[in-house]
Amino acid sequence: MFCGGCFRDNALVAALRQLGHATTMVPLYLEQKSGFFRNSPKWLHRLLDSPGLLNLAAGSAAKTRPEDVGELTLSMARGENGFQARELEELIAWLKQNEHPDVICLSNALLIGMARRIKSELRAPVLCMLQGEDWFLDALPTAQREQTWATLIERARDIDLFIAPSRYFAAVMSARLKLRADQIQVIYNGISLTGYTTAASPPNPPVLGYFSRMSQIKGLDTLVEAFIHLKTRDRVKDLKLRVGGGMSPADEKFVGTLRERMKAHGCLKDAEFHPNLDRAAKVDFFRSLSVMSAPALYGEAFGLYVIESLAAGVPVVQPRHAAFPELIAATGGGVLCEPNDPLALALAIEELLLDPERLRALGQAGRAAVLEKFSAERMARDIAQAYQTVASRSRSDNASIFNSQF
Repeated sequence: MFCGGCFRDNALVAALRQLGHATTMVPLYLEQKSGFFRNSPKWLHRLLDSPGLLNLAAGSAAKTRPEDVGELTLSMARGENGFQARELEELIAWLKQNEHPDVICLSNALLIGMARRIKSELRAPVLCMLQGEDWFLDALPTAQREQTWATLIERARDIDLFIAPSRYFAAVMSARLKLRADQIQVIYNGISLTGYTTAASPPNPPVLGYFSRMSQIKGLDTLVEAFIHLKTRDRVKDLKLRVGGGMSPADEKFVGTLRERMKAHGCLKDAEFHPNLDRAAKVDFFRSLSVMSAPALYGEAFGLYVIESLAAGVPVVQPRHAAFPELIAATGGGVLCEPNDPLALALAIEELLLDPERLRALGQAGRAAVLEKFSAERMARDIAQAYQTVASRSRSDNASIFNSQF
């Protein structure tokens, strides 16, 4: 199971390489719990860092919950003063020996504590991608929440440029991290469009889809309630529900309650669940839908699932909050409804499904916009330009400092 940030990072690195940029993705192994391991000899670290052992550990991992990692998050924010200082020094040494980077890009704001030490040793600018960190930080235990935010605000000064996936989230994080206006730039996320095609004909009977993590915060229960409303109203005949996306062991109980809810209303037979699909199956999943909705409850920074659905020519119905109005305006591929309101969501979906011409027009407009504005290649070109601008400015600043000293 991978988050949207993971998909974005992998798509970005692949597209940057296709454009001819030498790009390296470096995974991080974080020590936190044991002082013994933090101070252990290098031979033991090499053993623990072996790919086989790391794969074995990753195979049994579930999604990280904010309430469980407050101390780790605060320690990471402290950078060279945190428990991960040894890993930070090893990263710097490896980069010096192997890469000599022109630019370093951190994949999210939880890592900005590393920037100060990296910049002082490598003399290279550091950028940071943003991807919806605010809800995670706000969900940390009280003992660490305020300290972590305060530390990140102070450490944000070390970042040369933040890249936000939407104007909405740029405004949110500019206020939360107290950023300068010239310290943040909006570049929309993009996806690899390989394999995305439209269905030869609309599904018959119609299919309502959901694709995101199968959790309450992503609004799956809201969509299930909307589906129950639609089945009770029975204006859209024989409507089916297909649910896809990540499901960890922690989500299984929640999904079980939704199954029971639909069973009690006699519509479980019309619902399917498809957890943890690979990419090919995900593309087929989107193509099988008539309309898609993932009515997230929180301030979604972007929502890759919206772009993925539109890439398959499937329009979306999303709540009128967070980044969704911005994405709908940019693509013309869907409609908005009142947030956290299952009946309003049901009525918006029903109206679309009862108007096939409008449904098809929205899908076509959304797909055309995604092909033009939301490809991984477009994202990579825009981000590469941002890298080059920051790198050029950094070289100019360093030259000015050198000349002033000599």
